[in-house]
Amino acid sequence: MIELRKMSMDDLSIFKKWLHEPHVAKWYEHPADWIYEIEKQDSEYNWIHHFIVEHEGKPIGFCQYYACKDSDELWEGYTELGGSYSIDYMIGENDYIHKGYGRQIVLDLVKKITLHSDAKRIVVQPDEDNKASCGVLLSCGFVLDTEKNIYVKEV
Repeated sequence: MIELRKMSMDDLSIFKKWLHEPHVAKWYEHPADWIYEIEKQDSEYNWIHHFIVEHEGKPIGFCQYYACKDSDELWEGYTELGGSYSIDYMIGENDYIHKGYGRQIVLDLVKKITLHSDAKRIVVQPDEDNKASCGVLLSCGFVLDTEKNIYVKEV
């Protein structure tokens, strides 16, 4: 079992470490941008819900979700439809990758998003070469919109 707890500034050092792990850095480009976002999570980026993923009390990863309307991302027209949310997730600790924790993270994020009365769908656009992430999304009920190359889950 995992737990998603609100990220705090005390988590910044481990988050920075994870961003430089080879299996994370490959997909999380521009680590300084990610770090800045976390540093400003209580002000400029307070519209994003940031979490640390814990397994039996040990931090193993990071995830977040947000309403697309609050970002400057158009999501190939999904933002203007209203009710669209997006997620990001990672397993930072090497010993926990490829063991099903990613799927648990996504399912927990889906549950959190469905608590928002305006939520209609979740849209995600991982790098198409990130086969692990694409597989996780499919296993969680997302469908690939092949025209827009975006994974979508109606909620």
